[in-house]
Amino acid sequence: MALTVALAGDTMLGRGVAEELRRSPGPGTLFSQAVRVALARADLVVLNLECCVSGRGHRWPDPGKAFFFRAPPAAATVLAELGVDCVTLANNHALDYGFDALADTRELLEKAGLRAVGAGADLTAAREFAVLEACGVRLAVVGVTDDPQEFAARDDRPGVAFADLYRGVPGWLTELVARAAAEADAVLVTPHWGPNMTTRPPRHVPPAAEELLAAGATLVAGHSSHVFHGVTDRILYDMGDFVDDYAVDPVLRNDHGLLFLVTLDGPDPAHLAPVALEALPLFLDYCYTRVARGGELEWIRERFTGACAEFGTAVGERGGRLTVDWR
Repeated sequence: MALTVALAGDTMLGRGVAEELRRSPGPGTLFSQAVRVALARADLVVLNLECCVSGRGHRWPDPGKAFFFRAPPAAATVLAELGVDCVTLANNHALDYGFDALADTRELLEKAGLRAVGAGADLTAAREFAVLEACGVRLAVVGVTDDPQEFAARDDRPGVAFADLYRGVPGWLTELVARAAAEADAVLVTPHWGPNMTTRPPRHVPPAAEELLAAGATLVAGHSSHVFHGVTDRILYDMGDFVDDYAVDPVLRNDHGLLFLVTLDGPDPAHLAPVALEALPLFLDYCYTRVARGGELEWIRERFTGACAEFGTAVGERGGRLTVDWR
């Protein structure tokens, strides 16, 4: 019994991307056909939605906050048409335009048929996991972020599922992962962790990832740095960016990315494990993502191979995709 899950990192549909969507609201506006086909061939698609989706709200009142991302309401339908099943809102942009915009985001995604985790109307809602079903398999998705604390949901206030992972994995999170494992066949934990523009996971991330696996996670897939990191057994430390309008660092090349496709397999749903990973190399142009080619592909191959080697992970290549065998 096999299940393929497509996993994408930071997906920012505000600012310039929002303008493109207002002019032409459709998946083809943002992604090439080859990228859309890769998503369509997966059984489930999960990504980090690094913006709110709303037509209202006001900027979060923080004089030190530099970036505010808000996508138009049509973005929810675009994600559905792209084949996305679930998004995590646990990140540092979920409340960019306040509580009303977060409420709109949840409502618009639900109306479009998407599940959302990692943020909600109160603490309980923000911490709840979603269970997706495909190929006879139930996959639980848990979203959490370690920044910013001021966005944290409370019993009486909307916000994100915040966990200070720099201090370790809190008990409520290990208990949540264990509960998800008891209610589903497999568990994906997708944390927004660590600072931007790093080439390897910060010190607190590897032990946190191991704790999440020990608590019952089948796979951990992180994001935040805008640059993809290496992978090890059952851990994708950072998936980089998927689509945006960001300035490009000429050295770190946050415009060079990967779409990860992880295959879970086992004799029955109760014994699923990640057995293989394929990573489709991407080039992120301004508000448009396509498959990488030429020198772009060579740079991504070298960067990913080197990053994985730091963890003792061997990388192969097949059909234009970078591969990791976990069996």
